Amino acid sequence: MQAFKNPSFPRRRESKAIKLFFMVVFSFVCSAHASGLDALDSFIKSTKNGRADFVQTVTSPSSGSGAEAKAGKIKLSRGTFEFLRPNRFKFIYTKPFEQSIIADGQTLWLHDVDLNQVTSRKLSSVMAGSPAALFASAPNLQALQAEFTLQALSSKGDDLEWVQATPKAKGKQENGSLLQSVKVGFKQTPAGVEIAALEMVDSFGQTSVIKFEKVQINTNLSPANFNFKVPAGVDVIKQ
Repeated sequence: MQAFKNPSFPRRRESKAIKLFFMVVFSFVCSAHASGLDALDSFIKSTKNGRADFVQTVTSPSSGSGAEAKAGKIKLSRGTFEFLRPNRFKFIYTKPFEQSIIADGQTLWLHDVDLNQVTSRKLSSVMAGSPAALFASAPNLQALQAEFTLQALSSKGDDLEWVQATPKAKGKQENGSLLQSVKVGFKQTPAGVEIAALEMVDSFGQTSVIKFEKVQINTNLSPANFNFKVPAGVDVIKQ
């Protein structure tokens, strides 16, 4: 007599295999998404200062549609970057124009060499919801979550761990446009977690991408590195 065959048995085994497959995939995706927030948390806790060279690409939104569509204009800048927790950072643009953005812990200074002009602002009035809060001011991840909605992103295939930060209170950038979101890419190294890239989008659809090179972290930076002295003969505007 032939053994009894349950026609549902192979299907049941197949169903279990499918469920197991999706559980594995789901757990992999969840762990990948968590890694971006873990990297941000580790960066805040362990990376006290750093310096790097940077390349910044600013792309304006495309115009028109269909056959008449025109790609957005691209502007390329280069310079050096330093930061020291808390509330000190410095972007020194060297090409194509000389410009400095320096936060000394109390004041944000913007020095435009071509205009022979310095603009100063109280730092506390511009830090909240700004990209600088991600690397220079927040004491912990919880404080950062009070200012931003944070979302871990999947890898872009660039070996970086990405986090998207959307300001809860929309803050204004230097050009007056509203910051919509920031994506931050972190790199795990033997020395610690490095900030490797920033991608920012404003309300006008303009995208700014900063990529950091030759990064050094937890080096010999002191508050004196971020002191700013107004050059003689330069106009000063306080805002």
